[in-house]
Amino acid sequence: MSRFDHVAPDALFKQLERATPEDSLPAVTTLLAAVRFNADGLIPAIAQQHDTNEVLMMAWMNREALEETLTTQRVCYYSRSRGKLWRKGESSGQQQQLVSAALDCDGDTLLLQVEQTGPACHTGRRSCFYIAVDGEQASITSNPLIDPDDLYGKKS
Repeated sequence: MSRFDHVAPDALFKQLERATPEDSLPAVTTLLAAVRFNADGLIPAIAQQHDTNEVLMMAWMNREALEETLTTQRVCYYSRSRGKLWRKGESSGQQQQLVSAALDCDGDTLLLQVEQTGPACHTGRRSCFYIAVDGEQASITSNPLIDPDDLYGKKS
């Protein structure tokens, strides 16, 4: 039994601000009911390589994608352009296995620690964050590991 079991979903993350590692938390389903999905029913999910802390990508999840990811340990996102679930690697083979997941303090952003197979980016790069910008100029910081045509099959 958790002291947070009877907290209203819209107040749960505020109540968790003073929680400690010794506190027992409510069931995951209760916690997921309190997640602050945006008006489109989505939450940003940042994927980070678990052993190097390299930030690989940011994508969106709806509740179904989040629940599937937690259940299967294979990362599943929601594709806004396709309007459906997108299991990372389903067309490229470059999968993400979930190592751990954490919600931020507001319950509106998710951090996924993953084991990434090959490149995470559709450009064939390890990370989607390869365009460095500063006050003066921008630069490309990495080369593709795999040609995108080879990664996804050449489109006619």
